[in-house]
Amino acid sequence: MIQPLTREQMAARVARDIPDGSYVNLGIGVPTLVANYVPAEREVIYHSENGVLGMGPAPKPGEEDPDLINAGKQLVTLLPGGCYFHHTDAFVMMRGGHLDLTVLGAFQVSETGDLANWMTSDQYLPPAVGGAMDLAIGAKRVFVVMEHTTRRGEPKILKTCTYPLTGTGVVDRIYTDLAVIDVTDEGLVVREMIDGFDLEDLQEQTDAPLRSADDLSLLVHRTEVDLSSGL
Repeated sequence: MIQPLTREQMAARVARDIPDGSYVNLGIGVPTLVANYVPAEREVIYHSENGVLGMGPAPKPGEEDPDLINAGKQLVTLLPGGCYFHHTDAFVMMRGGHLDLTVLGAFQVSETGDLANWMTSDQYLPPAVGGAMDLAIGAKRVFVVMEHTTRRGEPKILKTCTYPLTGTGVVDRIYTDLAVIDVTDEGLVVREMIDGFDLEDLQEQTDAPLRSADDLSLLVHRTEVDLSSGL
């Protein structure tokens, strides 16, 4: 039986590719989980668009500071050397190209790396772009982590996005519960795929055309911290 990755396993796979010494912004949802799987030996400086740099893990019970939260309104801690400041300065960091990497969720990604992650056709969900556009354009690299299809089984990796765009040609790599896919000038290249799947199976769940990397490898189900980097 084919077993897709869980949200935690997807986050752990992304964490393998976070380089040491990076300045990183993690989006709301699955991206937030990525920090749980980055090795303690690897220094990563986390940024939040509401005005925090150098965030640590969630506070222990009884040690919460209600004034110290991330952009998703989750309570956080501050590591030594960390600081918080006006959100205008946080956006200057984002727009000025000072972030090495952002990890975002998405509703859709196109074959050319267009990103749609702030609004759908659901009239009952209010649009709320937040800092997504600034992150998508300003970060040096953009990773997207999401389920490969919708709950109805519709592809989320498309030839052309049908939802309003967050940014055009911004996505570098896509992590799903079925595969790891690079966005290249020659199209979408599958780097890793879960056991029991072949390219034809994956293509059936993907609207955009795919091709296999020469060094295609197995996408492993695991959540333990991995000291190696996939980059």
